[in-house]
Amino acid sequence: MSVAELTEAKLHAEPIKEKIGTRVFNTKSELLSGNLSEQLLERLENTGILVFPELNLTDDEQVAFTDVLGGSVKEIGGAATKQGVFKVSLDKKINYDVAEYLMGSMYWHIDGTMNPVPIRASMLTAKVLTQEGGDTEFANTASSYADLDEATKAKIADLRVVHSLWRSQLFHTPEPTMEQLERWQGHGEAELPLVCKHKSGRHSLVLGNTAHYVIGVEPKESYRILHGLRNFATSEPYMYTHKWNVGDTIIWDNRTSLHRATPYDPDAGRMMHRTILQGTEAWEN
Repeated sequence: MSVAELTEAKLHAEPIKEKIGTRVFNTKSELLSGNLSEQLLERLENTGILVFPELNLTDDEQVAFTDVLGGSVKEIGGAATKQGVFKVSLDKKINYDVAEYLMGSMYWHIDGTMNPVPIRASMLTAKVLTQEGGDTEFANTASSYADLDEATKAKIADLRVVHSLWRSQLFHTPEPTMEQLERWQGHGEAELPLVCKHKSGRHSLVLGNTAHYVIGVEPKESYRILHGLRNFATSEPYMYTHKWNVGDTIIWDNRTSLHRATPYDPDAGRMMHRTILQGTEAWEN
């Protein structure tokens, strides 16, 4: 890349809200060139999510865009994954092997809490929408942490939380069969810090529907801590609801963004295509 190209690369963007989000208006060719990648990643770090209205990426272009932002990684696999793109759908004809797991997407969560190194970010493009529901809500757990009072920060600084897939599945299936429960529990558990300390010096909260309990804390108090922080982190200053148009693309910082889909009919045909960026930091540094 020449000095002239770097000089000419200009990001056209505006804030969505003070505490979360940036809306980007650059052309597809400008974004795929890679000349804006450093600026985009900086905005992603600072605001949590990037919204690209009606960018209309093809699957190949989405993979290419993911690559120029830091490299894509293998998706979760299964019947709905093709050439690095995962089709997010609750339709069991498409996602017969993971549709049950995807039901947890309707509750606040962070992707990859079971992984030692979480994915850096996710990129989602809207392909087919529903007439009712199916919006996506995001919440910034870095800006919300920064606004906590000092007494709360001191109280939670060293707390550790057990996360599990099976806990998240109980949100949508509170009375599972033993077969379901044993299958979910087979994915194991992970012990993570409640407060994630990033190499950049920022801090964020690690919450969501996989957060089971705070280690060493009485159960009632554990629930008060986790639910209280989630309520705070997802409150109005830190939360953004995206009402999709076909062709919209959103990238969110997976380490600092809770997200969930608003309820919709699983048989309505809603389809999103997802790619993911390579993780660079473990939950603990």
